[in-house]
Amino acid sequence: MLPRINLFIAWFLIPQTLGMGWVAFAGRMLLEVLGVNTHEGDIPGRLVGAVLIFGTVYLILHFRGSLPPEGNPTGKGFGFGQRLVLAANLLAALFVIFQFTQFLIESHDLRLVLNGFTDAFGYWVMALWVIGFSFLYQSSLPQSSNLSPTK
Repeated sequence: MLPRINLFIAWFLIPQTLGMGWVAFAGRMLLEVLGVNTHEGDIPGRLVGAVLIFGTVYLILHFRGSLPPEGNPTGKGFGFGQRLVLAANLLAALFVIFQFTQFLIESHDLRLVLNGFTDAFGYWVMALWVIGFSFLYQSSLPQSSNLSPTK
């Protein structure tokens, strides 16, 4: 159950991290269509965008039955891949939380420093997701015990 939740959170946070501006724009446009006046980059647009992504990922999970990469819990690298994806999820969550709460920081200098750190988190997150998903995918491949080449 925990690996499924970990992958669900990863697939929710991937578009949030990589396309945060587009997600906020989509949420804002939906609010505008519904008659709510919002400003660009406002929190309500970001929240509605996050709800749209959550719903999309849930629908994919519901109709497909699982999210890729499925992995094999008994395969090589599955645990390591899950730990990498979990670390990426934690860093991405910090990044997303900062984007929602940065207006609470009064010091402009502190906000700039934290913004630099969270941008760096975004780059680390992408690398951790790629490597973690690679290990999960490899765990589902058949394990070969014969290391010598065939003739």
